[in-house]
Amino acid sequence: MNCFDDKNVNLDALKKKAYNLRWAEVDDGVIPLTAADPDFPCPPMVKQAILDYVSDGYFCYTPKTGFDDFKISLSNYVKDLKNEDIKPKNVLPVDSAARAMYIIAKAYLNPGDEMIVFDPCDFLFRESCLAAGATPVYYPASINIENKKMDLSKLEDYITPKTKMIGLCNPHNPYGLVYTKEELDYIMTLCEKYNIYIMNDEIWSDIVYPDAKFESIYSLGNDRCNRVLSVFGYSKSFGLAGLRIGCVYTSDDKAFEKIIEASDVMSTAGGATSVSQVAAISAMNDARDWVKEFMNHLTENRNYAVDFINKNIPQLHAYKPQATYLLYVDIQDLHCTGVELVEFLKREVNLFVVPGGHNYFGDQSEGHIRICIATSKEILHEGLNRLKAGVEKFVGEGK
Repeated sequence: MNCFDDKNVNLDALKKKAYNLRWAEVDDGVIPLTAADPDFPCPPMVKQAILDYVSDGYFCYTPKTGFDDFKISLSNYVKDLKNEDIKPKNVLPVDSAARAMYIIAKAYLNPGDEMIVFDPCDFLFRESCLAAGATPVYYPASINIENKKMDLSKLEDYITPKTKMIGLCNPHNPYGLVYTKEELDYIMTLCEKYNIYIMNDEIWSDIVYPDAKFESIYSLGNDRCNRVLSVFGYSKSFGLAGLRIGCVYTSDDKAFEKIIEASDVMSTAGGATSVSQVAAISAMNDARDWVKEFMNHLTENRNYAVDFINKNIPQLHAYKPQATYLLYVDIQDLHCTGVELVEFLKREVNLFVVPGGHNYFGDQSEGHIRICIATSKEILHEGLNRLKAGVEKFVGEGK
């Protein structure tokens, strides 16, 4: 059975459960291609693992730093899929990848410190920095569309004596780019030169298309990665956002001690639930083939969506992502803000997408929208038809 057939999207369930700009927060008839969350149910083996665990009715405290099985599974998972050599004892399950970023910032940043945040990039880098009382310094991360590379040539110019951390989103959201080993080496060399830590977010590292290759910063060798604090999560690959499960890991023993101290797990105020850890263990151990099937579906969706937009909506220009199930679409020919177009589309054609701009991705993302394609072919095709009709109406009305 194909888990990604159109009929496997349960709209009745989504309209009750899918929040964060999605089905449960929009009016009937609106298609939300918004938050990075699949419209498909989680892998069936993960669902079964949860049912098996809860069947006896016990929900006891977990070990303060998480189940050993979780740590072993993560160590094996990143070794098998990304060739990262991480000891199980340096893995900490926490309540979401977002929490992991906040923990890293809390552990390594203080008021007066600066963190370089790429712009555009996911807003959680900025927000975790601010939560620690530090100051985000925005690096305008423009890309060359032809060769799929980010311009890092001026990165060193943004480093000051106050710079303590760089945020690395690999693969990059919203561009959908993967970094080359040479680019990672350049970033690491700067961090070694100026004694800077790296917040390394790899939550999208499972969602890489067949025409690209993911290189982890750990490909540079663990001897260079003692300043790397890594984040992983289970919402993008496995649809487990509502279970609030992610993790922090590092190759460095002393760095991990600081993470534990900042996480509040030893007081039981922090940490991940038993059920969420069980789900993540099953995802890592049992659902790898499911993710491969998911990637086949996403590849078809990506190719269709990019071609449709670029061939049928001349005012829009869609980047073809190497990773993620997000399309970053240039709308600058419409001479409007992302919010203006998004509100028009929602009102006039019942389509909801995410606007660029400061709130989500940074100031450099203005003049863009982001579209999630992790849905059925039927919903995606209808959504893109509405996008075409909406843009035509927008242009026709002289907006």
